[in-house]
Amino acid sequence: MLTLCGFAISNYYNVAKMALLEKGVPFAEEHVMTGSKEEAVLGCSPLGKIPFIRTPHGPLCESHAILEYIESSYPTPALLPADAFAAAKVRELMMFIDLHLELVARELYTQAFFGGTVSESAQARVRKQLEKNIAGFKRLVKFGPYVAGDTFTLADCVAFNNLPLVGMATRAIYGEDLLAAAGVDYKPYLKLVGERSSAQKVVADRKAATTKA
Repeated sequence: MLTLCGFAISNYYNVAKMALLEKGVPFAEEHVMTGSKEEAVLGCSPLGKIPFIRTPHGPLCESHAILEYIESSYPTPALLPADAFAAAKVRELMMFIDLHLELVARELYTQAFFGGTVSESAQARVRKQLEKNIAGFKRLVKFGPYVAGDTFTLADCVAFNNLPLVGMATRAIYGEDLLAAAGVDYKPYLKLVGERSSAQKVVADRKAATTKA
């Protein structure tokens, strides 16, 4: 059996968890905080990052590698198209959301969610970069009704768990959701995906973990 290691508040943990739930793969969960210096953790994730998984073949870290392993090991139901180009377009969206939206917005989280402060110069720099990147995202995303087209894919696991964070963080810092302000109408999409049992499980577990924190 697979063991998913991390914690339920983490968006990247929830991306992997949602994929496993969509596949119907039996898995255990192990609570591990990011940045652990324990050898048992570093032996699986050398930088102490989460999520990572323990598999019958050994440990595996990095979110995209984990998703690729899940898809290859448990191909049904498929969360990547069979067509090579269509599958590459799904991966393109996954990487774009992670690298050019969530990772950029992450610099705001200290102030937006955790009571810290982000300098005005950093806020201005992040806003400029996000506005540019969101314009690029609009060229890629389909919402037809899913982010890559008419079928639920791994890109939806990424989008469902990351787009709300970008929206909430930018609203907290700038007084407006930069995604919505740019014309990215993602709220109906979140509602649609939120009706899936995998999404409901992820959201419920995240809320429970947040309450305990």
